[in-house]
Amino acid sequence: MNNIFIGARRRTSHTFLFLLALACSICSTGATVAQPPKEPETVRETVKLVVDYGDGVQKQLTALTWTKEMTVFTALEALAKHPRGVKITHQGKGETLLVTAIDELKNEGRGRNWLYEVNGKLGDRSCAVMPLKAGDSVLWRFGKYQ
Repeated sequence: MNNIFIGARRRTSHTFLFLLALACSICSTGATVAQPPKEPETVRETVKLVVDYGDGVQKQLTALTWTKEMTVFTALEALAKHPRGVKITHQGKGETLLVTAIDELKNEGRGRNWLYEVNGKLGDRSCAVMPLKAGDSVLWRFGKYQ
């Protein structure tokens, strides 16, 4: 009688293992629940802005959100609105706008002045009309025109 019980027990174990293996193979065949399609991630287009005081100190805004109407001056204004931004002084508007001071560091006329570069190229017009593209890098530096 013990032999019959052991044999039945083995058959039950084998049946259980077979059913377990079958269940695992069904799960691994790729039967999936339909998922809603993922929305494409929006790439945030940005501009980098650096203010270099000419004495080893810089302030940076590394990921300023770019807009189609953005100019070098509107980027600087965005930094001025940041809680740890800068204070700017300027005169004129549009094609005649001139930044005269950043954080109380004023243009010296024939000496050092606030100059800007976009992607390493010195600005050739008013910062208020110089457009920016996504990915541009703006540097405001206090130094001599060279």
